[in-house]
Amino acid sequence: MAVPVPELQLRRVCRQAWEPVLARARRALVFLDAASAEALHWGGGGAGDLLAAGALAVRALAAEAGEAARAARVVFVVSGTLRGGTAAAVRRVLGQGAARHCVLVCGGEAEGGGPAELEETLRRWMGEGGRAEVVLRGPPLLAPVSAELCLLPALTALLPPLPGPGGPGPAEVGLSTLPTELRAAVRALVGDLDALFTALGLREESFAVGPLSRIIAAELAGYAPARNRRRMATSKASVVFVDRTLDLAGAVGHHGDNLAEKILSVLPKLPGHKTDVMVNMAELTALQTTDETCSIIAPGCLSQPNDPAAKALWESFMNLKQKEAVMEARRHLVEAASRENLPIKMSMGEVTPEQLSSYIQLFRNNLKALENHCGLLQLVVATVQTLKHPQTSKWDNFLAFERLLLQTIGESEMPGVLNQLLPMIKSYNERTKDDYTCEDFLVLLVYMYSVVGEIKSGKELDAAEKEVKKALVKAICDEPEPSPLLQKITGCDLSLNLTSQKATDAVDDIFRSLRDITRARMHMKQFNAIHNPGSNTHQASYKPLLKQVVEEICNPDQPDPVDIEHMSSGLTDLLKTGFSMFMKVNRPHPGDHPLLIIFMVGGVTVSEVKMVKDLVATRKPGTQVIVLSSALLTPHSAVELLFAADRLQPDTDI
Repeated sequence: MAVPVPELQLRRVCRQAWEPVLARARRALVFLDAASAEALHWGGGGAGDLLAAGALAVRALAAEAGEAARAARVVFVVSGTLRGGTAAAVRRVLGQGAARHCVLVCGGEAEGGGPAELEETLRRWMGEGGRAEVVLRGPPLLAPVSAELCLLPALTALLPPLPGPGGPGPAEVGLSTLPTELRAAVRALVGDLDALFTALGLREESFAVGPLSRIIAAELAGYAPARNRRRMATSKASVVFVDRTLDLAGAVGHHGDNLAEKILSVLPKLPGHKTDVMVNMAELTALQTTDETCSIIAPGCLSQPNDPAAKALWESFMNLKQKEAVMEARRHLVEAASRENLPIKMSMGEVTPEQLSSYIQLFRNNLKALENHCGLLQLVVATVQTLKHPQTSKWDNFLAFERLLLQTIGESEMPGVLNQLLPMIKSYNERTKDDYTCEDFLVLLVYMYSVVGEIKSGKELDAAEKEVKKALVKAICDEPEPSPLLQKITGCDLSLNLTSQKATDAVDDIFRSLRDITRARMHMKQFNAIHNPGSNTHQASYKPLLKQVVEEICNPDQPDPVDIEHMSSGLTDLLKTGFSMFMKVNRPHPGDHPLLIIFMVGGVTVSEVKMVKDLVATRKPGTQVIVLSSALLTPHSAVELLFAADRLQPDTDI
């Protein structure tokens, strides 16, 4: 049975998740946690929809909200269950005493019981005479970043654990062996996916590549509500879970010639957001300022769900090569200026940031034109700022160095590669703008250790690592002001607090993780290498694990993929698996169904989404594809996810 266009279905499901909130927003103060705000921003129509539904104001739940003291009616939207820090924040707002009617819209049953118990808790926090209502949301809160990509913002910290030395094999790892917080994240993900597939009317077959993916796929296959749904649903789909940690080179590499990826990597993040960025809109005003983070003018952003032209341009940024995407930005801008009768001088040839800026200036004093094309202008200003950004020129340096590393890794052992890297680690006072910073080195180290795979340990490697560690510790300690990323890795917010011992401990932890990264694919039979060493006629190259997986899915001649494991959901599947050992029984194959859903556990990049889309369109035309993930990664955010000291800490603030 043909599946309707997934993009339209996904957008409908994203809106559906907000219906219970919109229905209760009238004359209420609405509080959102960070993940809910991000989902509203990308897929729920933005705060404007809540205000149009009659909300008095929309506020961040984490903020100390003085207004709560004046609002008699409050609505809380939380992405998961009411626990830990979220519960503490809700209690703080209700404890201010003015709220007489409170609504909680949450993701599933909390640890404290069902809706009746939660309502009792909320009434207790409000005090005598308070009324409470708990609404369990249907579909999960999704952020639809593009036609093929949806994120689950509540799970941005999810990353498969790295295998320790002599640790258990994938078959020995089960849900009960995971740390408490990771176990809670897996259960939340399974509940969210079941709710999503219910809304889409899907009957899925689950497949897994990697140990954590295996656990998630097994949990989803055996989840009782999901089993009931699969009995009733008619639209078939294959869901393939892939562990991010099997290929971290793809997360930190600079392979993609993609404008969206560069915008997301170089512009500062919107406050409280993990994906969207701040676009400085000062050049559209008369304000004269050189301040990068000018806070007088509200920043622009990339998500423009209510502007068709801007949405179309964003899809171009995601799917075209950079040069084509920039030409597309010029075309949209010229068309908009022509519609507004602005005096535009059309020029052919290569598009420069200066040329785009001159077109933007035409809109500056025309309020009607500004209002009509506000979304489009935000995307074009983001393009100009990215093309002019110093980090963008560094992108090509990274790409060249990564290619050199691929050659060197093929020709010499890891100690030799580390020794070549050593003279490039420079302290703050020795660096020029083209030199690599401490964070840049962490990006390169993750790339190297992920690409190389298993390495021979010994005195030579220990000695080479020791020298690199020493140089890194010195460089980190010499930073006049630790960057936000270094603060998260070392746990120190000021250079005064950053002692040599703290830096040494952080760098030792990083190198332990790097050694673990080399072991990530050791249990793989088919996908155990992402480095092609090259030959006399071909250069060494990186072959993305995700590309290998998708090629295998689309390969009609490979009846039983070795490393893409099917997770059975009941007795029939188990019997099929058992009979297939001695009879000709076709086991389920991930390429069997008209809809393919790839879930990257631990984050995905823009380049990877484009690669999956293009591969499926070429190798298996007619198959529709959706990429789901917990986060949209940039090189620096991938390093933060790997090494940040506070990742997935128990949420116990109550």
